[in-house]
Amino acid sequence: MRTDPATPSKGTPTDAELGIDVRPIAGVIGAEIHGVDLAHPLDASIVAAIRDTLLKWKVVFFRDQHISQAQHLAFARAFGEPTPAHPTLPAMFADFPEILQLDNQVHARVDAPNIESRWHTDVTFLPAPPMASILRGVVVPSYGGDTQFANLVMAYETLSAPLQALCDTLHAVHLNALPISRGEMSSELRGQFMSREIRAVHPVVRVHPETGERALFVNHNFTDYIVELSRRESRHLLAMLYEHMSDASLTCRFRWEPGSIAFWDNRATAHMAPTDTPRGMHRSMERITLKGDLTVGPDGFIGRALESTTA
Repeated sequence: MRTDPATPSKGTPTDAELGIDVRPIAGVIGAEIHGVDLAHPLDASIVAAIRDTLLKWKVVFFRDQHISQAQHLAFARAFGEPTPAHPTLPAMFADFPEILQLDNQVHARVDAPNIESRWHTDVTFLPAPPMASILRGVVVPSYGGDTQFANLVMAYETLSAPLQALCDTLHAVHLNALPISRGEMSSELRGQFMSREIRAVHPVVRVHPETGERALFVNHNFTDYIVELSRRESRHLLAMLYEHMSDASLTCRFRWEPGSIAFWDNRATAHMAPTDTPRGMHRSMERITLKGDLTVGPDGFIGRALESTTA
């Protein structure tokens, strides 16, 4: 049954009683949480309050959290089971195989540092994509490098009723192919990312397992085509949905600072990495993803893996 995370149940401490200050940053998505020190283990009531805020605002942010990799991992474990860093990319840290490094000086070509970025939801080519992602700013440029987030629940709810009804019945194939030119990423990284083909089919509309909300569940990076439509029809419908879900009214933009952390609900959001990091400036982030559930559509369809067409 759907519950409203904004309304604490009887006997549950309020944010004020817990010393938590929640500050929304945009109309329908994104809130900063102040009054929490992530360098120390969190009380269960604090964890519950953060989860409720995450469910309401879809992505939450923390400032001035100068934590270690071990503390980053401990924070993630308070909310779920961390996954390996990535299904195909190698782990960069032997002691922390759950942490994925996203570094513009390590992964991008020197002569093309700004990889084209498109709205995406993390690792949707798996049958059970991550429940959430927690990104920590390790090296933050003095300007540029913001991350944008979109509320996919509101994206669904602001579609017309006929389009909602259509999307409720559709299913899409997701594939781990990066839609970028070869010159924009090092050939080594590109080869590692697509070292084996991974495909899954998901409902175009996903029912959120905790809130019961319906969210669009397609994204420009990994959604390949809609099963029930011709490829031409699929391209046009997906293009319309991508344009709709990136409308400014459904998004927020996060300005990174040293010690910043972003924690987003991967079941209800898309995000876009920055394209404006100034040439020569170093930007390094570390991400942990949490194990998720199989996707479920309004029609009861359950997401599943598809057999790879490559060895």
